[in-house]
Amino acid sequence: MIQDKPLLAVNSTRRALFMGAGLSLLAGAPGTFAQSPPAQRKIISVSGRRARVIDIHAHCYIPGSAKLMSSPEMAAAANPAENAPIARQLTINEARLAQMDARGIDLGVLSVNQFWWYAASLPDAEKFIRYQDEGLREICAKNPGRFYFLSSPALQHPALAAQQLEHAVKNLGARGASIGGHVNGRVPSTSEFDVFWAKAQELDVPVFMHPGGADNILKPNSLDGRGDLGNVIGNPLETTMFATRMIFEGTLDRFPKLKLILAHGGGYLASYLGRTDVACDVRPNANCANKRHPAEYFRDQLYVDSMAFSQEGLRHLVATCGYDHVVYGSDMPYNWPDTLDIIAGANMPESERVAILGGNLAKMLRLPAVAA
Repeated sequence: MIQDKPLLAVNSTRRALFMGAGLSLLAGAPGTFAQSPPAQRKIISVSGRRARVIDIHAHCYIPGSAKLMSSPEMAAAANPAENAPIARQLTINEARLAQMDARGIDLGVLSVNQFWWYAASLPDAEKFIRYQDEGLREICAKNPGRFYFLSSPALQHPALAAQQLEHAVKNLGARGASIGGHVNGRVPSTSEFDVFWAKAQELDVPVFMHPGGADNILKPNSLDGRGDLGNVIGNPLETTMFATRMIFEGTLDRFPKLKLILAHGGGYLASYLGRTDVACDVRPNANCANKRHPAEYFRDQLYVDSMAFSQEGLRHLVATCGYDHVVYGSDMPYNWPDTLDIIAGANMPESERVAILGGNLAKMLRLPAVAA
């Protein structure tokens, strides 16, 4: 049986990801940092008409936040990240705006999502998330029409996380939440986390789930070696486990209006759904709590971002989830191929391409019809 890693080991993995281990950044050679692209703004068009582009998968960092941890262990572990090159790349500035312009992204929905703070005590978590969310609000206020944000509540304290989400949405302008695929080894699909899911449903805001390498599933060092497998395999694996647990343990049925956006094309679940979809029918020991077949949740509660990187990948996501449950994601500032031209040139109706590029998110996040 695979056992969870010790808490510090789990968070060491997340910090390594946060600091850029095994990842390269936008438009540079592997392992290097990119120069700011030209300021000229690219226009994304569908059938000759401009389409609004909204990005759900936009990483960022709030300078100074790591220093708020009072625990010596947490402070010692987190503070070095403050001056790491990746932290500077994740800080929102003119370079990020130039990168967005070069790609043709009109609006980025920012989130801080390496979740190393899931080890923080309740007092530390309370002040840390408040500082982080207020920093995100300030970024949005300074760049009207270019950014909105998602809060990243301290899900290790579910009641506090619910309060943090409510404050962020009602008082700071957050459009939803961003969470990890596990909380210190536990997928948040059990009743312990229901207070948080209930609040997200009550507020009618989506929750964006971003993985951190599947360190809750795999034995230590199992993805070492060539290929950056912690990202290439670990990330979609963690997303797959999260979404599958949320289905099979009945969490989505307990909160039927809850909306989840799954990073990286929904992991493996959306790409290999058939086996999961029949498991409860044919496996005598499945003991499923879900009331519907897994595929049905992709028609109302589960959404995926567009990071499939090919026309066939996008076609399959749309066939599996429906065009109205696929949204654009860039993973900026990390160095992955962009999918904007794939979406804009896809062999599907104009209205569906426009919806994926930005219309679906504008509706779900209740954004203004045009940029402010």
